[in-house]
Amino acid sequence: MTIEEFYKEVDSVLELEPGTIKGNESLLDLSGWDSLALLSFIAMADSKLGLIIKAAALVNCKTVGDLVKVCEGRVKD
Repeated sequence: MTIEEFYKEVDSVLELEPGTIKGNESLLDLSGWDSLALLSFIAMADSKLGLIIKAAALVNCKTVGDLVKVCEGRVKD
């Protein structure tokens, strides 16, 4: 998955307009980032990237860039 596709998926998870996420956002500043979004992100990673991400791995994520890092190199520039 390209980084642009990843950002679009995060937009979708957060129910934002496509193109909203640029990559440098703080998760706490995103109004849609909550426990449901966290679960939706985990489901997206499984279905789109073939990754099983545990919620504990996301606890330390502070930015959208951190989410990219959790995806273990499956998101390409």
